[in-house]
Amino acid sequence: MGLIGRLIGVGEAAQTIGQAATGVAEVFTPNATRKMEAAHEAYMAALNAYGAEFQYARPGLFDRLVNGINRLPRPMMALGTLGLFGYSMVDPAGFSQRMTGLDTVPEPLWWLLAAIVSFYFGARETHYFRTGSRRVAGAPAAPLSEQGAARESNAALDEWRQKERGRDR
Repeated sequence: MGLIGRLIGVGEAAQTIGQAATGVAEVFTPNATRKMEAAHEAYMAALNAYGAEFQYARPGLFDRLVNGINRLPRPMMALGTLGLFGYSMVDPAGFSQRMTGLDTVPEPLWWLLAAIVSFYFGARETHYFRTGSRRVAGAPAAPLSEQGAARESNAALDEWRQKERGRDR
């Protein structure tokens, strides 16, 4: 305790009473901080158990095949879209017939397709967000303070800015 506590005569007894009051209060109202700590500890324990399950897994032929198939939809959709542009230029009549056929697809089926594609890409982004595996396998990202310093000391950019200032005058 400080000087005022010594002058008034409050010391160990006041601390003991304060701790007892805190203990009694926690009987009726749980400690929110401790509750959050316990929830975090449980989450980390579950995460560590899940990670330990796959720590020494060596993918077999089937696993590699499924991983390869899982990587196909994005490039297939991108290349397919480019292929549609090419097809529309090569055979406009055939392209028009196929697009007319797509126009006859009922709207609920389009909603279903949109949901499937959205959930597929949403699940991918969630996976990368949770695992943090989107990072480039190089040097770690510089802290913001260093990025700002690097941005300010760019010689080529400084030279360009000087040229632009000279043109404005």
